[in-house]
Amino acid sequence: SNAGVDQIAKVRKLDIIETAGERCLCILSAGNLATTQSLVTEFKQGFGSGNPVDDLALAATMFEAARAVGEKLRHLLSRDGEHVRPYGDPSASFLLGGQIQGERHRLFQIYSAGNFIEATPRNQSLQIGETKYGKPILDRALTFDTPAGEAAKLALISFDATIRSNLSVAPPVDMLIYRANALTADTPHKFNDGDPYWSALRRGYSDGLMQVVRGLPDLDT
Repeated sequence: SNAGVDQIAKVRKLDIIETAGERCLCILSAGNLATTQSLVTEFKQGFGSGNPVDDLALAATMFEAARAVGEKLRHLLSRDGEHVRPYGDPSASFLLGGQIQGERHRLFQIYSAGNFIEATPRNQSLQIGETKYGKPILDRALTFDTPAGEAAKLALISFDATIRSNLSVAPPVDMLIYRANALTADTPHKFNDGDPYWSALRRGYSDGLMQVVRGLPDLDT
């Protein structure tokens, strides 16, 4: 969700750019909505065009793709930033994940400055947007070797914690689970308020957490 003082918009913040069997790139965005939509749209329109500025099909590696996203973001902020700044923050950040044939799957976080970092065994989770409420859950339970199904549960629980504490974050929640060497994206999952699995997971986590708390020793007063 994207929320202002008196306006709340629900927009898709997960986009997939792919050539099945050759490359699969997933872009997640946070920050100024106009900035993020401009960047994603320009890359979608430019895919396969042969234009080195806009064509992620030309990237030989995920590192090159992340650099292209960073350069595009710097260009957009240089072009539009001074016009937007009197009305709000024009900055944005992105997660770029996926795989290009010939190398392993990789995940990058692109900052507003256009620079980026990569997920590693010592830095196994990357987050953008509203992170402070859900981050402790990932820090406590997620490792580089966590199975995909368990990692998905932790990600959704992290979203639940954020939704409970921040009114500007709300469903639907889009999730893509990418399988190594698939080189294509399965249909992303979309969780709305009434989704049976989403509801059961939130309820089960809340009940289980209270059971743990009740089982801990009371403070001797």
